[in-house]
Amino acid sequence: MSLVPVKTPLVVKKMFPNYIWDLATNEKTIYLTFDDGPTPEITDWVLDVLNQFNAKATFFCIGNNIEKHPEIFQNIVTQGHVIGNHTHNHIKGWKTKTKDYIENVSKAQNEIDNQVNSLNNSETETSITGIKKYPIKNLFRPPYGRIKPKQANKLMQLGYQIIMWDVLSFDWDHDVAKEKCFENVIENTVNGSIIVFHDSLKASENMRYVLPKTLDYYSKQGFTFKSL
Repeated sequence: MSLVPVKTPLVVKKMFPNYIWDLATNEKTIYLTFDDGPTPEITDWVLDVLNQFNAKATFFCIGNNIEKHPEIFQNIVTQGHVIGNHTHNHIKGWKTKTKDYIENVSKAQNEIDNQVNSLNNSETETSITGIKKYPIKNLFRPPYGRIKPKQANKLMQLGYQIIMWDVLSFDWDHDVAKEKCFENVIENTVNGSIIVFHDSLKASENMRYVLPKTLDYYSKQGFTFKSL
């Protein structure tokens, strides 16, 4: 397993207070997030499972994957989930010049905006004020959680919220058993936790096991699942 902790330590959250790690609440609410999609078969399966539990989530999509699979991306949007930006090519901030990093994020955002606006243009406006059915939110999650302060500051100046996490399932790690992934979630999740899953081929085996069990486990305890 990586040296990255399952539960983000409080000291790390305090070191980077401008990033969003969780949402303080006394309500039984959990925020599921999915990185790296949209992915054929995997993402639509996730959407079906979420629908079974009346759960909403946030999908941090890779721009290049949106280009390749626009119909899957549109399924995410039309089913009422929130979209976040995960760069266009899943690049590492620590190894990328700030200018190039921002350009890559912007390229992904253009793809997101174009797809959502296309859907909105094909839908009837939902109110006389002109508010469209599908909103666009400037949420960003850095791939691997690796981002330089200059990159983060520039993105926040552009209006983005930097979304990190409270709990990692480690669904992508083939050295972590699916049972351990589930344990990672249920032993560390509290009210307001932001949990990371991946709707990717690499994570699919573990995620297909963990996601339904997580939804079932917390639903039985009276939790609701909301998007950011």
